[in-house]
Amino acid sequence: MRAAGLLHFARVFFMSNRSLITTQRSFVLYRVQVSFPRKPFSCRAKFDSEIDGSANIKVVSPALLTAEKEEAKAVLTLFLKKQGLSNAIAARTINKSDLFIDHLVLRLHLIHKSRYLVGRELTTLEIRDALNPYLESLFEEHGTHLVHAVENFPNPPIKEKIATRAPVSNSTIDTKKLRAISRVSEKGPTGKLRPQILYLIEHGLNLDQIKEITRRFPAFAYYSLEGKIKPVIEFFLDLGVPKSDIPVILNKRPQLCGISLTENLKPTMTFLENLGVDKKKWAKVIYRFPAVLTYSKQKVETTTSFLYEMGLSEESVGKVLTRCPNIISYSVEEKLRPTAKYFHSLGVDVAVLLYRSPQTFGLSIEANLKPVTQFFLERGYSMEDVGTMISRYGALYTFSLADNLVPKWDFFLTMGYSKLELIKFPQYFGYSLEGRIKPRYAIMKKSQVMLLLNQLLTLSESDFIETVKKKVNKLLPKN
Repeated sequence: MRAAGLLHFARVFFMSNRSLITTQRSFVLYRVQVSFPRKPFSCRAKFDSEIDGSANIKVVSPALLTAEKEEAKAVLTLFLKKQGLSNAIAARTINKSDLFIDHLVLRLHLIHKSRYLVGRELTTLEIRDALNPYLESLFEEHGTHLVHAVENFPNPPIKEKIATRAPVSNSTIDTKKLRAISRVSEKGPTGKLRPQILYLIEHGLNLDQIKEITRRFPAFAYYSLEGKIKPVIEFFLDLGVPKSDIPVILNKRPQLCGISLTENLKPTMTFLENLGVDKKKWAKVIYRFPAVLTYSKQKVETTTSFLYEMGLSEESVGKVLTRCPNIISYSVEEKLRPTAKYFHSLGVDVAVLLYRSPQTFGLSIEANLKPVTQFFLERGYSMEDVGTMISRYGALYTFSLADNLVPKWDFFLTMGYSKLELIKFPQYFGYSLEGRIKPRYAIMKKSQVMLLLNQLLTLSESDFIETVKKKVNKLLPKN
């Protein structure tokens, strides 16, 4: 009976019940007082202690409800993938979990009911911060049966029958996602696209790009212009972000438009600036990795603590975050620490490498680092040699074997240099083979002189020609 009561309330609360719709189609008006069961199966860990059991909601826009459902879906999808589910399984679970999604949105309204009373929308971060701890508690309670519990909400999972459950068809269509995408092309009474879409087009996006963003993040189609999209874009422009970069930024992280400027974005930026991020370079930082503004302080502090642990100074940490903000996205225990251990085994000064080439720590040890190490070992270099090379040129491991290292190595063998030159100057692999290495080598060979490898490539064009001339003149007989 309790479960049935909760289910009935969820349906009344979220479905389009005509009796709840006023003549003004833009809003749903309702006032609800409801008592919740003390221990419903999926709410045991947190529900009783955090919510007083009653809702008092005044006015909620249908568009806002739809947007919040999409936000809740996004949070649940990421949580399921974090637990090891594939994209396909996570998507199928979401498609079968309408009642649970409604329950998550109801939970938001109960936790933040004072916000709704004054007509204030929740930001993406607020939604995520409210739902993730709850999902964690459910996972602790149901473990591997969580998917079944979510799909069958509000009915308790019958664990004995889970193993024999029939597989879900891959042909399930997410009609809500399709509705969000079609919303992008909707035209108003005047025959024009909605103001949000026109504004985005004015700032460099086209309809296909907006639809693609919406396909990946359906909530984007429901963001208001004045409340979300416009303030964020104008803020970025004021920071010096070129208008031409706006489409790239929104394509990378459309969730930014759902984040409050005053309560989230600006405080996050201040926090990062206190860690050393150069406030004059925010435009470049945001372009490189817009998601940097969506990470929690705890996640950022976990990363910076690791950098300090590795021996970087406060100044160096700030420069690393400015040049390579995406290092915050790397898991410390699953990515950064194992990679540091691997480079340490090569005799590399990890602090120096982190400072010079932090992007190297985002590479796979098995797929990227070990193959490159093996490449040089097979060509007669020792582990110590490889360690020296990577210490001098951290980007060495970011290059493709087939497209970069192999062809440049093959050409190097024809140049007449000792292999020791590459230990001294591994930056050789960072220069264009066709645009720099071959043309300069051809000039040097034709002149019948020999320059050091670093002279051959690092000098400016005029200095290179002048150096070759001086070498040639020294070879000429004196009168």
